Amino acid sequence: MQQTQAVAPGIELSKKELIQMRPPRRATGFAPSGPVQTHQWGTNRSAFLGQGMEFAESRIYQPGDDVKNIDWCVTARTGQAHTKLFQAERERPVYLLLDLRSMMQFGSRVRFKSHLAAEVAAKLAWIGHDGGDRIGALILGRNNIHSFRSARTRGSVLQFLDTVARETRQQGMADEAGLQETSLSDGLRRLRQICRPGSMVFVISDFADLDSACEREMKYLAGRTHMINIQISDPLDSALPATAGRISNGRDTLQLNRLGQQALQDYASAFEYRSQRLKKLSAQHRMVLHQISTPESPASLFSPRPARS
Repeated sequence: MQQTQAVAPGIELSKKELIQMRPPRRATGFAPSGPVQTHQWGTNRSAFLGQGMEFAESRIYQPGDDVKNIDWCVTARTGQAHTKLFQAERERPVYLLLDLRSMMQFGSRVRFKSHLAAEVAAKLAWIGHDGGDRIGALILGRNNIHSFRSARTRGSVLQFLDTVARETRQQGMADEAGLQETSLSDGLRRLRQICRPGSMVFVISDFADLDSACEREMKYLAGRTHMINIQISDPLDSALPATAGRISNGRDTLQLNRLGQQALQDYASAFEYRSQRLKKLSAQHRMVLHQISTPESPASLFSPRPARS
């Protein structure tokens, strides 16, 4: 009998646990406003005009246009033959960029940030799959990048989840191997090269290394895709307690009571600056931003939100 490999709760995830992240089938597919209830393929409106079901506009008739689409009302009013154009319906691939690098392998309450990020990614993958969307992904690991071509099959989702589960169990491998981690900007650049215009892109990260190179890549992506940033954080990311205690990354230990007041203030200010920078960038370039912390359940991202006044 095959035995299931034990995992550390809140730190590691098994493939079985990620499969169980599959939401109820009533919440499937994506639209610009979030999950929608649909099982139809290709129901996302594109920026392209052509044959479709919804009228878009009329233009002057051109040789080769289908005479069945002549707009007789406009033709009679203007004296020139006009053709009806319809909104083309195209499927929209969904791409996930999942950050599971060393800075994500941290947590002070409930779970690691990487644990929460993996659960969020699993839910997004299942929602897209159950809605008939093509799902593609990039996983930034501690010592490599895993790339998954967009596909609509259950097998492709399971392959993605299997790799996510393995990466949550790769604690410390990059440090031991002496390898340099891929930056978030490099991951975004690679994502930009493989995703199609009009795609929906989810970036799941703590954005710990958000810099000008990241901003540049995010601007490029936002110009050609519908982009959603999901910032994962832990309570200790925003402020360290000025009390006795220690934190460790498994190799080095920091005594908190040895930090001065200025160091604590600088630490808190750095997180606040990075968060505000991400909020401003998202607002300026029409990217959606969600923020979630390790004590929260990933289900909170998918719950109906009250409309803003």
